[in-house]
Amino acid sequence: MTSAEMDLFSQNSEINLQDEELNSPLAARMRPRTIDEYIGQEHILGRGRVLRRVIEAGVCQSLVFWGPPGTGKTTLAEIIARHAHARVKKISAVTSGIKDIRDAVEEARSNRMSGHKTILFVDEVHRFNKSQQDAFLPHIEDGTIYFIGATTENPSFELNSALLSRLRIYVIRPLSAANLRQIVDRALSQDKILSRLKVEFTGNSLDVLIDYAAGDGRRILNFLEALIDCAGHDDSGRVIIDSSLIGEVLGKRAAFYDKQGENYYNYISALHKSIRGSCPDAALYWYARILAGGGDPLYVARRLLAIASEDVGNADPGAMRIAINAWDCFERVGAAEGERAIAQAIVYLAAAPKSNAVYVAWHKAQELAASTGDLEVPLHLRNAATKLMDDLGYHKGYRYPHDEPGAYAPGESYFPEQLKDTVLYEPTDRGVEIKIARKLEELKKLDAASSRKRW
Repeated sequence: MTSAEMDLFSQNSEINLQDEELNSPLAARMRPRTIDEYIGQEHILGRGRVLRRVIEAGVCQSLVFWGPPGTGKTTLAEIIARHAHARVKKISAVTSGIKDIRDAVEEARSNRMSGHKTILFVDEVHRFNKSQQDAFLPHIEDGTIYFIGATTENPSFELNSALLSRLRIYVIRPLSAANLRQIVDRALSQDKILSRLKVEFTGNSLDVLIDYAAGDGRRILNFLEALIDCAGHDDSGRVIIDSSLIGEVLGKRAAFYDKQGENYYNYISALHKSIRGSCPDAALYWYARILAGGGDPLYVARRLLAIASEDVGNADPGAMRIAINAWDCFERVGAAEGERAIAQAIVYLAAAPKSNAVYVAWHKAQELAASTGDLEVPLHLRNAATKLMDDLGYHKGYRYPHDEPGAYAPGESYFPEQLKDTVLYEPTDRGVEIKIARKLEELKKLDAASSRKRW
């Protein structure tokens, strides 16, 4: 409870201010205790959904909740335990080790002997290494514990396959604006402290607060508590919260971005796909989001080189030079101007004609090389570096293209005999590849004419 809350109503309230719960933060006071009080995650907890039916039936399962902070993962585990009349043992992978796991299992074993189920809730489970994760396996299998993990990272990458195979994964989504509004309304109407205040949001200030919370239920309650602590009140006792107060108390809206987490790769993926999809506006937006979250602009610059090769290719061969120049500019002039140079390259690549023909051809070549690695280089393509090689026919019959009309030797094959008709690169009808396709078609006609002459 904040000092402002105490000043506003403590003198005329019947509330016992020494109550431990009432001295807890608002987010702790408003933690739901039943499935009906829980707000959000309708995709897994809506009426008739499997998880809701399981919880209401009081059934325990081993599972993992994957989602961002403040979306109700820990609360949901506690609700499951309460409905199942199970005891909860909580450990955090940030501060716990093998000894803590053993102690928790021993406690669960003791509970089991006295007829009680135990849910072992592991917060930030992705922080445990493989051996620590393996330590849970036998105790999940023999029923000593029901394992519930919470993670902000993709479990497919962070949890080992042995543990994953024993768990059901539920994706926990950021709370919607409607969910956050419900949380605020519930706090103002049901909290023993706030319900005695006359809190009033003016203008669009509640929408601004919801935007600041960015899908995080715990964050919006912490923000609400901070705002009430700093808000003034009029003669009638109303607590006024407006947009200017939100800006003053909460400061600049932060970019919620983790350079080491999955969001980092999600933003990079969104940038890449926006460029590939020829949308410079979205590409610039995701680039700005990356930088606002503390991302490395040179990582983006390196990624642009890959995009220039993979997605633009020979439709615009100059794209790779543009990407290199942006990288070089950043190195030479620093971040302020360098970030703009990278933005320029992003716009160029997004607007450029697209072709992945080289990308496709290269993968075909790799597969073909792997499956035909026993084929020898034809004699006419070998260098005759010694007399013995010359006697064996190395280089014999090779036609030097610069001695041919147009610097092209019609009908000459550069593949092993078994692969002579192979086609890997198929240029598109976009950008410079239009010219490349025409050139290759002309050469094919020369090859065909040469073949007819030989016959």
